[in-house]
Formats: sequence, C-alpha cells, structure tokens
Amino acid sequence: MADPTPQEVEQYIAQALPCAHLQVEGDGRHFFATIVSAEFDGLSRIKRHQRVYQALGDRMREQIHALSMKTLTPAEWAASPATPGAAATHHHH
Repeated sequence: MADPTPQEVEQYIAQALPCAHLQVEGDGRHFFATIVSAEFDGLSRIKRHQRVYQALGDRMREQIHALSMKTLTPAEWAASPATPGAAATHHHH
C-alpha cells in the first residue's frame, strides 16, 4: 500500500468527522494534523484522538503511529493565540 499523502489523510478525516478547521502536514511517513471539531466538545484528549482514529478506520492502521495531532473545539481554536485572525477583534497599528 502506498503511503498516503497529507491531502488523503485530510480527506479521510473530513469524510468521517465534521471539522471546522482541518490541516494535515506530512511527508508520507509522519503526519501532523490540526483538527478542530465541535464533536470534541466535552471529550478528553484521549477520547478526541480515539474519535479521529475511528474516522480514519482501517485505512491508516499501519500509519497511525506516525500521526500526531492537535485536537481542538472551535472555542479552543478561537482562543488559541497561535492562529492569526482567530480573534474577533483586529488591531491595526
């Protein structure tokens, strides 16, 4: 089986998990996903990850160990200082 591209991993997740924001980076061996979904609301980090693994299903059983992810709810994402433009107010200097 060919190594999936970041775009493919993104598609797999998006198909099974409604995401407010989804970004997957990687080189075919190691992936880093930023996943923002309202479905994560009230779930622990472990449960969120399990939810993503379920979304990926058998497709990535082999590659799953190479996926690191950041799972956030839309509120957490909006509050995250690392996201440009996420703040409701824009400051112009």
